[in-house]
Amino acid sequence: MKVKWAILSLILGVFTLLSGCEPLMVLDPKGPQARTTADVIMISIWTMAFVVIAVFVLFIVMLVKYRASRQSENYEPPHIEGSKVIESIFVGIPIIIVIFLSIITVKSTYEVESIPEGYENQKPLVIYAASSNWKWHFSYPEENIETVNYLFIPTNRPIEFRLYSYGPISSFWIPQLGGQKYAMADMVNKLNLAVDVPGEYGGRNANFTGSGFAEQSFNVTAMKQAEYEKWVEEIKKTAKPLTEEKFNELLKPSHLGQLTYTGTHLSFSPPPEGHHKKEAASTQKDNNGDEKQNPDGEMDQNDMEDMNH
Repeated sequence: MKVKWAILSLILGVFTLLSGCEPLMVLDPKGPQARTTADVIMISIWTMAFVVIAVFVLFIVMLVKYRASRQSENYEPPHIEGSKVIESIFVGIPIIIVIFLSIITVKSTYEVESIPEGYENQKPLVIYAASSNWKWHFSYPEENIETVNYLFIPTNRPIEFRLYSYGPISSFWIPQLGGQKYAMADMVNKLNLAVDVPGEYGGRNANFTGSGFAEQSFNVTAMKQAEYEKWVEEIKKTAKPLTEEKFNELLKPSHLGQLTYTGTHLSFSPPPEGHHKKEAASTQKDNNGDEKQNPDGEMDQNDMEDMNH
């Protein structure tokens, strides 16, 4: 009876604690990549919950059924050589669970690394996301504008982030839109995301980078395409141009608010050399002698023209 009431009290306490918690951002997805990640997390949680509950149930059954007080004083347990059935179950079930979770993980990894499902035929919006101590610089080569510590993105359009760092390795993460990915100083990583629900979302650096790491966050505003285009036009009319001198000043370790500029730093402070080596290897000449980007390359000709504006 005491064991029964202890278990009921534990369950009641857990539900009381969870009832006061807000939904986790990773379990409140607003895009296809984030939904895939959330589904994998929930599958893992339910699988682990099944294992834990089964173990505790068997543990309680063994305690109750085979406790010493239920046996006679002269009780002698039978001599058991072993059971192939039981041993097969004990070995087979963990193997099945591992195989199941491995298949789910590998499949979902390929899904979140690819262009989001349903967006394959759309041209992605390319945004270069560069980190520095302790801020984020977002360059829009297509629009020829740059923001610091905030993002405006259109809904229902694939977004291709190209990540790198002007300092220590940072981790770019917008929990409600997708998983995290590293921004490093010597290469460019790609992260494909999309958002189908307009709203305000939070992003941050999820990798420790020193004393200012906790405040290296940014805001993300997702809006319809027409509203996004209106925002771009407003920025071009009102924002100041970004100069090399100003950008070098922004790179100094500091905390900043949200800033907006016309032009980008890509022309005078381009992405890492590793990125350009790959780009050069995939660049060919067309019939007129002009450079033409191979489909496997990192940048197309329009990106290069925008960088030189």
